[in-house]
Amino acid sequence: MRLVLQEFLSLDGVYQGPGSPDEDTSDGFTRGGWFVPHMDEEFERQAGTWLDAADAFLFGRRTYLNFARDWPRMTEHPFAGILNSLPKYVASHSLAEAGWDPTTILSGDIPAQVAELKAQSGRELQIHGSGRLGQSLLAAGLVDELRLAIAPVVVGTGRRLFPDGGAPAGLRLLKCRTTPGGLAIHVYESTGLPEYGTYGADA
Repeated sequence: MRLVLQEFLSLDGVYQGPGSPDEDTSDGFTRGGWFVPHMDEEFERQAGTWLDAADAFLFGRRTYLNFARDWPRMTEHPFAGILNSLPKYVASHSLAEAGWDPTTILSGDIPAQVAELKAQSGRELQIHGSGRLGQSLLAAGLVDELRLAIAPVVVGTGRRLFPDGGAPAGLRLLKCRTTPGGLAIHVYESTGLPEYGTYGADA
């Protein structure tokens, strides 16, 4: 399976609490819900197409608990059937039980276990949200593709997907388009470490 990282981001790289004011208030975050005003039917169709390509999901603990709380109750939503029925994996060293079946808890050497999952037959193992997990797996060279939906808003505070001091990564742009609601959708493939040059070296 290919490992795909999907993130909702602000222009300043924040991924925390895109869906509602109380989605993720950790570390005193009070600016949740910034992504919602820019969602539109075109983006929802794109999100559905991506979701249809999944054969399993991988989450960090915080995102998993939010999804496990909400999605079993959203039975009328068109995405609910896929999210509730497909295999789910949650990376956590503290979670003792997983109540959102079918779920497997991964602990110990997470990158090694994710590499084993990728070796299984299938299409996509998708990470939704779970920015810290995504950061660590990108640094480990395990992420094959990034799908970023970037909202035209500067949040100003909150957890960022690419914080200062993070591991470098090289990317190649595969697709780029905008939606009527102003979302910029960027799809990248991972190329390993970035290349560096000097501006004007050939001048």
